Amino acid sequence: MYSLRYGTGPLVRAVGGLVDTVRPFNPRNGQGTGFLFSEYSPRALAETLGGALALYRGNPKAWTRLQKNGMRKDFSWDRSAAEYVKVYKRVMATRQDTLPIGPGI
Repeated sequence: MYSLRYGTGPLVRAVGGLVDTVRPFNPRNGQGTGFLFSEYSPRALAETLGGALALYRGNPKAWTRLQKNGMRKDFSWDRSAAEYVKVYKRVMATRQDTLPIGPGI
């Protein structure tokens, strides 16, 4: 999240919360926020780093877009709390549909 916030273009292994946070950058459509690799190996890391460096050196406009995409992401507690409220309301609506109706319920 720090990398996205400060426009440094994260390069991460695609595991856990990183997969949810960093989206692969696509220079063709300008979407995405960073660079991901799946395989746990030096080769996979080196290849992904090579791709990131090639973009940085060869396509400054795309690199700037990548930076701006990341810096626009909102990881504030206000946004997170709002998402939790949505999930809670959705669960409660589903639960209300499945509860039996009767005294004391």
